[in-house]
Amino acid sequence: MSKVIFNNRNAVFVQALRKNVDDYFASHNIAPVGNFKLYSKTVILLTAAVLNYIILVFFTPPVGIALLLCALMGLNVSAIGFNVMHDGAHGSYSSNSRLNNLMAHSLDLIGGSSFLWKIKHNVIHHTYTNIDGVDDDIDIKPIMRFSATQPKMWFHRFQHVYWPLMYSLLTFFWVFFTDFYKYFTKKIGEVPIRDMKVSEHLAFWGMKALYFTLFLILPSIYVGFLPMLTGYVVMSLVTGFVLAIVFQLAHVVEETEFPVPTGDPARIENEWAIHQVITTANFATQNKVLSWLVGGLNFQIEHHLFPKISHVHYPQISKIVKQTCEQFGIQYNEHPTMLSSIRSHVRHLRQMSLAA
Repeated sequence: MSKVIFNNRNAVFVQALRKNVDDYFASHNIAPVGNFKLYSKTVILLTAAVLNYIILVFFTPPVGIALLLCALMGLNVSAIGFNVMHDGAHGSYSSNSRLNNLMAHSLDLIGGSSFLWKIKHNVIHHTYTNIDGVDDDIDIKPIMRFSATQPKMWFHRFQHVYWPLMYSLLTFFWVFFTDFYKYFTKKIGEVPIRDMKVSEHLAFWGMKALYFTLFLILPSIYVGFLPMLTGYVVMSLVTGFVLAIVFQLAHVVEETEFPVPTGDPARIENEWAIHQVITTANFATQNKVLSWLVGGLNFQIEHHLFPKISHVHYPQISKIVKQTCEQFGIQYNEHPTMLSSIRSHVRHLRQMSLAA
């Protein structure tokens, strides 16, 4: 399945929603892109990462402190992805497209490919959310089973137990396998990737080489191979777990739906905006510290409806989105805490291990 059609002929919900949100920005005379809050956060996160890297590689502290700093680097790298890269890749970091692209390339510095991410995330995931066979974010077959339409394996009966280990391995798979697999097969899941320009090929290989140099080669030279490997493993496990759990809590919980298209061509009966709401969930939106760290991705409903709006505005527009959903009788999925969302995620994994 590579194309799904939504029933957008009478899309009254999204029309009302966009009008309400546009009125908010107009009445407050503010731009929907990033502001000082985002730019100051960028300086803090990037400065912290550079200082941590310098301390670990060139002024390596005792083992216990070094391992703690490696774990903090994992959190720092995740936060850069959530806050800086994510807004940049969506074009919501700034009204300046060059600055957006620069911020998007921060993903290349921390091991991923901004070129592949924009296709996988911006185009595929944001359009076909939770549709099995198209949305690559829910395709972790055969390791995990997220949807009842996915094949069931005998070991899935334990997936509600082994999920933390699998999520922790995300960075390793991403950096060393999945990006290269997509690059050479020219496909993300079943969706073909457009032909890359020469500059995009050069950027892909050049940034991969820079990443391996910064995080593997230079540390090996200055601290030794085994210390480098230990520190890299700690950093990557933390990064992988944090990235995975934040994104999974947004879509793979008990309340979210996994719609199955019908007909030929494949068709979803809801309009696109309603589809986004019912396949997505928020969590811990009152936790300001968490919201700061995860770049507003706990306001995932607002992000999916308005990906071109910077996350710094999500707390304000969430009230508008929730009110509009109530007006149209659309379920607005939200968990009060991150822990309650994790519990719902685990229960969903358990349900999928039992469902036929």
